[in-house]
Amino acid sequence: MGPGDHTARAGSGDVLPGGRGLRLAGWLAAVVAALVVAGWAVWETGPPTEAELLEQAGLNGRRSLLVGVKDDTPGIALRKPDGTYEGFDIQIALMIAADLGFRASEVEFLSIETEDRARMTARNASGQHVKVDLVVATFSVTPARSANRAIGFSAPYLETQQSVITLKGHSDITSLTQLRGEKVCTLAASTSETEIDRAGAEVTRKNRISDCVAGLKAKEYEAVTTDTAILAGFVAGEPDLLEHHDIGLEASEQWAVNAGANEALRTLVDLSLHRSVTDPQDMRWEEAYERFITPLQAHNPREQIAGRTQPAVPEPDVRRWPWERGIPQREAG
Repeated sequence: MGPGDHTARAGSGDVLPGGRGLRLAGWLAAVVAALVVAGWAVWETGPPTEAELLEQAGLNGRRSLLVGVKDDTPGIALRKPDGTYEGFDIQIALMIAADLGFRASEVEFLSIETEDRARMTARNASGQHVKVDLVVATFSVTPARSANRAIGFSAPYLETQQSVITLKGHSDITSLTQLRGEKVCTLAASTSETEIDRAGAEVTRKNRISDCVAGLKAKEYEAVTTDTAILAGFVAGEPDLLEHHDIGLEASEQWAVNAGANEALRTLVDLSLHRSVTDPQDMRWEEAYERFITPLQAHNPREQIAGRTQPAVPEPDVRRWPWERGIPQREAG
């Protein structure tokens, strides 16, 4: 074999010097290009981004967020003499608003009555009915409400139950059937009125729970029934006058935010709640619970006022680039 035979001839079927590297580089370029095209297609046709959801929800450029809340429920949502609001629901609303890009000073709370929560109309300081963006007002999720197209429930943010309060010294009540024939007050358009009706009580319905409690103290009623977390603040405020009773209902009450027909806004609310429950650095829910609900427990020893942990929230389908970090997950337990 001569010196020239060490170099393969073109067309002999052997690879030319450097040919394998060029072929491999070409193959890699094709793969990368395909991945980029596929990734772009997924990105373009996938779920909306958080920024797109804010646009779809109509929040871009908004100077304030209108939130319908209760105003007469100690520990949950109470309007103080100076016109400001405080309570667990208020803190949850502020948490969600912050994640939507609104400062606390940009959140306008409006008083809403129980029957108006589904239609999302509240009263402003002038007494006018105003459509709100969100309702955070002890609104329990039920199949019937979920079927209402006007209601757009978020994931639950608090779990409680139903109970009864009476004047101090009343005989122990362990079942609603013990109130058969008795005068009992509850909230109109609430989940509690169905159960007390079935028990055969003489039921009075009010739009404000504070009116029920005032009637109880005036001895117009034998008892008041609604969610435990709603009643606990009244008992804590007057523990020598009022008393809580555990009626042993198995069904729980799960409170959720109503975003109405605004699906994009509902997804953003779920994203805020998901971050709250999963991010180990986010303790806003826990801080609200410790500040407003835990202090009520001492005056309501026979009742577990509400679940001590935030209900689980599935991660909403919000688009992210593959290299973007997900939400840190808390360790179980």
